[in-house]
Amino acid sequence: MNKSHPNLVLLSQLDVHKLDASADLFAEGFIWHYFNPKLPDIEGDYVGVTGLKKFVQGLHGQTAGTFEVEPVNAIPIGDELILVHVRNSMQYNGESISIDAAVIWRIVDGQFAEAWDVPSAFTQAV
Repeated sequence: MNKSHPNLVLLSQLDVHKLDASADLFAEGFIWHYFNPKLPDIEGDYVGVTGLKKFVQGLHGQTAGTFEVEPVNAIPIGDELILVHVRNSMQYNGESISIDAAVIWRIVDGQFAEAWDVPSAFTQAV
């Protein structure tokens, strides 16, 4: 992994727990796409930093505030995309679970323009 790639530098500046402080990293029309048939209440598209904050709040609500993200690997793909493997852990329906997810970030003009969050909804991480 090339840690000096400009898109990885941008990603390293992101703090999902402090989105207001990271707002300048996002393009005006940023869209967060979330696919998870096991969480239909929060599945969908979220627009802007406000939308992303709403998504994070919804996820924390579904997991009683236990949702945590552990980055595993990040791979820049050309000048526009980053593929990030994360491991998510949480309490859900009274059970401790850990799942892998892929987040694909699209970067345009040095800002996050779009992201797709695709968890392995049917397989727990080992």
